[in-house]
Order: sequence, then C-alpha cells, then structure tokens
Amino acid sequence: MLISQISKVSKSKYLVVLALMVTSIASFAQLQTAVQVVTNTNNAAESSQKSIDRLSDQTEELLVQYRTVISEIESLTVYNQQLEAVVNDQNSQIQSMNQQMTELESTNRAVVPMVIEMVDMLRKIIEADIPFRINDRLDRVAGLEDMLNASNVTTSEKYRKVTEAYQIELDYGRSVSTYQAEADGGVQVNFLQIGRTALLYQTLDEKKSGWYNTNTKKFEELPDRYNASIKEGIRIAAKQAAPNLVGLPILFQVSGE
Repeated sequence: MLISQISKVSKSKYLVVLALMVTSIASFAQLQTAVQVVTNTNNAAESSQKSIDRLSDQTEELLVQYRTVISEIESLTVYNQQLEAVVNDQNSQIQSMNQQMTELESTNRAVVPMVIEMVDMLRKIIEADIPFRINDRLDRVAGLEDMLNASNVTTSEKYRKVTEAYQIELDYGRSVSTYQAEADGGVQVNFLQIGRTALLYQTLDEKKSGWYNTNTKKFEELPDRYNASIKEGIRIAAKQAAPNLVGLPILFQVSGE
C-alpha cells in the first residue's frame, strides 16, 4: 500500500516535472520567436533607414542639381537680356551709319567740286603773287591736284589737305624769312621775303641787290645804297641779328636810279 502511494507520488512529480518542461519548452519557443521577431524588425528598420538615407541623399543631390539649373537659367536670362540690348544698340548704330553714309554721299557731291575749285584758285593765287619760294608752293599745289584723283584718299582728307595749304599761304603773309635760291640768270642769291609786301635778294658776295617789281612782274637790280640795309634784313630774318628798323625799298617803286 505504501509502495503504491509512493509510486503514485513519484508519477505525480514526474508529471509535474514533465509539465514544467513542456511549459518551459513552449515558453522558450515563444521567447525565441519573440527574439526573432524583434531581430527581424530591427533588420527591417535598419534596411528601411538605409533606404530612407539613400532617398534623402538622392533628394539632396536632386535639390542641388535643381538649384544649379535655376542659377544657370537666371544667368542665361540676364545674358540674353544683355545680348539683346547689345544687338539693339548695334542695329541702331548700323541704321545711324547707313544714314550718315547717305548724308555723306550727298555731302561729297557738294564738297568735291568745291575742293577742286579751291585747288584751282590756289594755283592762280600763287601764280599771281610775289614769287617767293615759288617752286615749293607750286609743288604743293601739284601734289594737291594729284591727290584729287586718288581713290584711296577720302573727301574729308582732301578737304583737310587743301585747307592746310591755304593756311600755309596765309601764314606767309605774316612771316619774314630768308632762303637761298637761283635768281633770274641762274645766279645763286639770298632772298629776303617780307610777307607779301616785298621780295628782295642779294648776291652771296653781298655786292649786288635787287627786288621783285610787282608792276613789271620782274626782278630788278637796286642801287648799291640798299646793299647794307638788305644785308641787315637778311641777318635779322635768319635770326643772326636783333630785330631793328631797316630802310628797305618796300613802299615805293625805284626807277631811274
């Protein structure tokens, strides 16, 4: 009887132990499952975070690209506006130049005949004037006449050259100068030019003097008494002597002496 009870107690303990073991195994399985779920969840969260980070990087990169494109568009807009202003200005200049060319062509038609007439008149003035530096002056006119036929010289340049020649002629009227050249007969002399008032000469040996008579249009020899005055006038014109009053045959004609 006692053994039977002990046996029953042992079985009961065994069943309890077995039940505990089964419960423990079940709990362990549940725990393991829970751990696995947590692990999977963490892995999924980590993967999701990586995806989020990757998308965030892509978004940031796209944002940078977008801002770069916007900046380039703004720069191109400003450049196009500036370029448009430049093109408009160039068009205005072209129109202005075309207008000026039209006006210039009209002006040329009026200026060219005037310039030709000025050159022709200048030659006549020089040929009718006292013949001081005559070769240089006539050569200047000949150069102007050649220039009139030059196609590579603009009308404005032709006009400038002609007016410059007239200015030179005007300056002669206010100048006093001396120079060496040949007189009639090929004799080398010192000339004394006093504006357009008088043209006198003296031989290099200072023994003979003369002047250009505007009435006869010829060079005439002067009396010996003018030699000293003309010599002094030549020295003053050459800046070899201080300016001084000199008695020269300027305001009257000499005849019968």
